[in-house]
Amino acid sequence: MAPYDGLHSCSFVSRRLNQLSGHNPLWRSLCSRYWLLTDADRGAGAPSWRALFRQYYLDWGRYLRHYAVLKTSWETLKTFLSQRCPRMIASLKDGAKEEELDSIETQIGFKLPEDYRCSYRLHNGQKLVVPGLMGSMALSNHYRSEDLLDVETAAGGFQQRKGMRQCLPLTFCFHTGLSQYLALEATEGRNLSDIFYHCPDQLAQDPSAIDMFITGTSFSDWFTTYVNNVVTGEYPIIRDQIFRYVREQQCVATTGDLSVTVSTAFLPELSSVHPPHFFFTYRIRIEMSSSASPDAACQLDSRYWKITKGNGEEEEVRGPGVVGEYPVMMPGKVHEYASCTTFSTTSEHMEGHYTFHRLANKEEVFNVLIPRFHMVCPPFRKSISESVIRSVSLSLDQ
Repeated sequence: MAPYDGLHSCSFVSRRLNQLSGHNPLWRSLCSRYWLLTDADRGAGAPSWRALFRQYYLDWGRYLRHYAVLKTSWETLKTFLSQRCPRMIASLKDGAKEEELDSIETQIGFKLPEDYRCSYRLHNGQKLVVPGLMGSMALSNHYRSEDLLDVETAAGGFQQRKGMRQCLPLTFCFHTGLSQYLALEATEGRNLSDIFYHCPDQLAQDPSAIDMFITGTSFSDWFTTYVNNVVTGEYPIIRDQIFRYVREQQCVATTGDLSVTVSTAFLPELSSVHPPHFFFTYRIRIEMSSSASPDAACQLDSRYWKITKGNGEEEEVRGPGVVGEYPVMMPGKVHEYASCTTFSTTSEHMEGHYTFHRLANKEEVFNVLIPRFHMVCPPFRKSISESVIRSVSLSLDQ
């Protein structure tokens, strides 16, 4: 029994317990715990804490398990964005009403998860704009930015075709058509509330054979994890957009006055499970200390990579410059660039060094260490239908 139920039940036992169960500090504590209310929210002349709890309970009671967590995430995200990406705030929509969510359930013929409903009561996604709230990624010839769909638009894209049955889109990218989907039923190899990028099996004869890159196991975990990555700086803000690069802790190497930091990202829209083709981009930041001597100025000449695949195979790569550039580094200067790579194994790591020469003395050549960084494919599930076909084929071959 929840504390508020116990207090309410006690009020019917005796007059004394009725008085004690109405004790304002107790209800103030419950209002703070479940509805995040403070004295400022209650204000002067407002109803008792008990009455205020009841007021919120009548409106939000079904979401008691989710409200505080999701409300905190939304408020934290908005506070952060107001300082770093203010125009994103303007794209957020007001919350949907209960009857609107009920209508959507009737329209698609399936129940929406309670945590999804709670979040959409707080904010009904965002307007279809660029950049999107759910992160961006940019390469020289590729751009992705995902909007958080409002529930009406999501319902319009509700999937009932074979391979994607009972899947509701959560996000959408104008440039790539990419979406993350929420499974409203445990079917076709998906668990209820799985969140994933769909990935057609390119080797299958059945066009409904859909592999999945899993990005979450519930809406609440998916959303709160994303918000935490944004507000803690795990995902950097670049040109007023949230970029979903991830940097391992301690993934920085310093050689003299130069430091090198690496962050990575997996691109599901350019990857596939069948055939195994996993596309990653990595972003490198080279910085010279502002306290370095002017004589430390130098220029990058070449790069060296040692690439180790998940199966233990190693490859070495050497080449001039970085993405066609030969950056000159001076005290306080930062040079950043992005590149990409593909692998056929689900995990790999890279490390290496840059070769520089001093501007004041071209004969002085030295190496700057690039820290080891890992690229790991997110968990994925293979298409059930094609897995069955392959198993049957294998049995027949034997």
